[in-house]
Amino acid sequence: MEKIRIMLVDDQMLLREGLKTIINLQEDMEVVAEAEHGKMAIEQMEKKIVDVILMDICMPVLNGVEACAVIKEEFPETSIIILTTFDNDDYIIDALTNGAAGYILKDIDASHLIMSIRDAHRGQMMLPGRIAAKLAARLSKQKSSFKTRQGVDIHKEPLFSDREKEIGLLLAQGLSNRQIAKELFLSEGTVKNYISDIYAKLGTNNRTKAGLLIQQLDDE
Repeated sequence: MEKIRIMLVDDQMLLREGLKTIINLQEDMEVVAEAEHGKMAIEQMEKKIVDVILMDICMPVLNGVEACAVIKEEFPETSIIILTTFDNDDYIIDALTNGAAGYILKDIDASHLIMSIRDAHRGQMMLPGRIAAKLAARLSKQKSSFKTRQGVDIHKEPLFSDREKEIGLLLAQGLSNRQIAKELFLSEGTVKNYISDIYAKLGTNNRTKAGLLIQQLDDE
């Protein structure tokens, strides 16, 4: 059985040790890397193949929000779960718009933690309704900045092809390039090219943001 490779990013060693013990008891999971802050996490990504990251937000040197943005740009296939002690909307939404798959609180029980890791690995996003609404509102404001493109109203002339919309909607669901390729019977290279075109049209290289913006446009 191929195990889910996990990295723990938290400045508290005791917490990392506790999480490592719980995770390594699972037959389908293994902690392959640890980091005390975001900068160290980025360095570890250059050395290890990681499927899922459990990332704290408030850390020295480089916080989880900033690290999330860098890692998702360089390693889009890796899923990041924000693991925090507090429910701060701004931090959480910033992390989600930077590509995080969701967030969980540190007082979560072990069974739900394990379930969350498996869900993230399958490409599922964990967005409580309250946070999803705030995220949608923030993205709606950003959407207004490109409602017209070179003088063309995107509601009169489609900005995206049908295939780009299909891929964008799957991005909004948190699917990886491999999963999208399998879903649409395309090669990963073709999916990557479509996503590059989507990024160019939206002026972003953030998977989650691109997907949610296309989803909003498709709903109108």
